[in-house]
Amino acid sequence: MNHYSIDNITVGVKHQFLADITEEKLHAFTLVSGDVNPLHTNVAHAKKRGHPGVVVYGMMTASLYSTLVGVYLPGENALLQDIQTRFSRPVFVGDVLTVEGEVVEVHEALKRIEIKATIRNQNGKVVSRARIHSGIDEGE
Repeated sequence: MNHYSIDNITVGVKHQFLADITEEKLHAFTLVSGDVNPLHTNVAHAKKRGHPGVVVYGMMTASLYSTLVGVYLPGENALLQDIQTRFSRPVFVGDVLTVEGEVVEVHEALKRIEIKATIRNQNGKVVSRARIHSGIDEGE
């Protein structure tokens, strides 16, 4: 886990990590969210809609932005404030996602950073983009 403070994080700092999308994670997200839409829970239904299998929840994919902020940028001192995200293609069980973020602005007076982030599948295709604002709480 990273421990960036407002004094040592700069524009251009980047981090990335991989996330495997498994049936177990999909099932856990279903239980947590309560969203039982058959597109996410029923293979036959998803195939009738033209997909190779159930479609992973967009919000499950977007939850990886929380990991990006809470573990990497800025890490332990994060106070996630805002995420604006767009989904550009579906994610499926078995996909391996690369989550990458880059600090594009540092607001020292506000103790806040802005991060530009993307999530790509194993084929390098963008599945989501986001702009994220995170405060940095240094426990003064």
